[in-house]
Amino acid sequence: MCNGFGLYSSFSAKEKTKTVKEVTQLVLARDAKLCNFIEWKGYKLVYRRYASLYFVAAIDMDDNELITLETIHQYVEILDKAYGNVCELDLIMNFMTAYYLLDELIIGGEQQETSKKAVLRVVAQQDALEENPNDKASQI
Repeated sequence: MCNGFGLYSSFSAKEKTKTVKEVTQLVLARDAKLCNFIEWKGYKLVYRRYASLYFVAAIDMDDNELITLETIHQYVEILDKAYGNVCELDLIMNFMTAYYLLDELIIGGEQQETSKKAVLRVVAQQDALEENPNDKASQI
């Protein structure tokens, strides 16, 4: 799964830029009537469009596409709750929150948490800790 430009596999900066550009062009060129799965360089690209936002995951060939689509949908629902109907500007201006949310949902490319409430609760606790580090540190 790709979170911004941070990938769960290691790439050089040049490879990362090339990969993101290739995948972006491939997904944007697809007709809306086609399925949301593309075989690409030994991986399956699973993507979903929400308004003007595209969310893309590159998974192994033997991984389940439908579970990945559901994970993408769950992530978007979490973003909607965190931002209140997420849009591109939210992700640009508050990208760290989007990363925190994704990192609570997915660890090392594998889904770790299935509860949206748990993800939002942990991120809210992190935010509170950042705002008042001395108050919360004594409670931990």
